[in-house]
Amino acid sequence: MALLTCEHLTLRYDTLTVINDLSFSVESGDYLCIVGENGSGKSTLMKCLLGLKAADGGKLTLGDGLKRREIGYLPQQTQIQRNFPASVQEVVLSGCLNSHGMHPFYTKADKQRAAEQMDCMQITHLANRCYRELSGGQQQRVLLARALCATKKLLILDEPTTGLDPVVTTDLYRILSHLHEDHGITILMVTHDVECAVRHAGKILHIGKNVSFFGTCAAYQESELGKRFLDASASEGGHCCGGTKEEVS
Repeated sequence: MALLTCEHLTLRYDTLTVINDLSFSVESGDYLCIVGENGSGKSTLMKCLLGLKAADGGKLTLGDGLKRREIGYLPQQTQIQRNFPASVQEVVLSGCLNSHGMHPFYTKADKQRAAEQMDCMQITHLANRCYRELSGGQQQRVLLARALCATKKLLILDEPTTGLDPVVTTDLYRILSHLHEDHGITILMVTHDVECAVRHAGKILHIGKNVSFFGTCAAYQESELGKRFLDASASEGGHCCGGTKEEVS
């Protein structure tokens, strides 16, 4: 059953139309990567999916009982966020806040869920460390644990490998495969790395000026659009990260 359905979606940034007549769906159990040129509207689409921006045309529907407060979100980090002066446990716990409504205090169940997600991300030993003292890879694990506190269904990630070295990037993709395959989390990820997208995802949504594609990775690789962008990535020295089936180490 579809968790998200976009029908003939139009989105504008100020007066500029960045997405026009876009239709796609995210089914329960999908691993969908959204790719496209810079300025193609990927970030604007993210805001719409998260309810931070209204559609300028068309319709976005949540299904299968999904509520927006139940979507886990891992945004791109700013330098200010990387230097956030809180403990790892505090950052992870904050992922439970969306489900609280007006209730300002963490419950025993919240603390248990945060502990479970820290264990899943293998960061329990960092619980009392200051977030800003961690490496980039450790910070991404913390933010994933935080996002997982908010959801058991859908995880949305916005360029999660930006600024990470190849080793940490490979580790992150292993974690995402683990969450998708072993925990049943539906993943929707915006990425600039089209090679990694076709290797790890099940489906591709490519958005761009006057062109779009939505379908399986295999079909994307055979399409003229996919071939063009994969060839461009290869010629720019792009590299693909590690395998898709390895367990989190």
